[in-house]
Amino acid sequence: MESWIHELGIDVGAHLLYFLVSILLVVVFIGIYTAVTPQREITLIRNGNTAAAISLGGAVVGYALPLAYAVAQSGSLADMLIWSAVALVAQLVAYGITRLLLPQLPRDVDEGKIAPAIFLAAISIAMGILNAAAMTD
Repeated sequence: MESWIHELGIDVGAHLLYFLVSILLVVVFIGIYTAVTPQREITLIRNGNTAAAISLGGAVVGYALPLAYAVAQSGSLADMLIWSAVALVAQLVAYGITRLLLPQLPRDVDEGKIAPAIFLAAISIAMGILNAAAMTD
């Protein structure tokens, strides 16, 4: 019985560690992503800009998908951190690709145009799904 309780304590501790690190990584991702993009998504969202919420929300989901896979498959915290960096770069690439296709994207998001924001969110989520699927152990 004591062995089971001890193992449960270790499992819960590992869960909390990976979960808290994952939350921190999402916060770091949002900080880096919003620093790299020319629009100020958080300010726009606070002011009720739906396009900014859609575009940033898609990027967060696109990052969280491979991050979740990295948490599930990683053999160590260091391994998870490496994969999380790969996921971050992939989201920046997704933004860059979308920006090439829609050069006016920052202005459109600033102006609250929904269609370009949805397209960026879709590209971000697709990149996250493909990135997660491509991760191998």
